[in-house]
Amino acid sequence: MFKNQVEALLLDEILTEKQIPHIIRSYHDSAYDGLWQTKTGWGHIEAPEEYADEIISTYNEMSA
Repeated sequence: MFKNQVEALLLDEILTEKQIPHIIRSYHDSAYDGLWQTKTGWGHIEAPEEYADEIISTYNEMSA
């Protein structure tokens, strides 16, 4: 789960460069003006299972 949009965009850019298929999903809901994001986090990533270890490793390196 992402803490904010900057973190999500950075990981998106890195994974795109590595040609890892993925989708970033935001929890933003315009009906509640983003209130859901403050309770659950900014969003999450969806990707094929075979890339899980590489994505987690990349995220951990990025967050360090």
